Amino acid sequence: MELSIVLTFTILFCVMFLFIGLVGGWIFKQYQVERIYGIHNIHPEFLDNNGNIVPDEVLAVRFEEGFFDNEDLEEDEDN
Repeated sequence: MELSIVLTFTILFCVMFLFIGLVGGWIFKQYQVERIYGIHNIHPEFLDNNGNIVPDEVLAVRFEEGFFDNEDLEEDEDN
């Protein structure tokens, strides 16, 4: 009878501390990620002169491959 009580409490405490450790570790990891990679991970173009995030929309431009042909440049160089 006494062994079953000891094993029951041992298992309960192990599961409880495992749960507390997982939750505490996850919260600590989130804190470290926010502290290390906070606002300093943003491109400078997204910040104004005071270091605040610009609330306006930022224009993104993507150039397609082959949009600028180098053949025209080579013909101009030959002349």
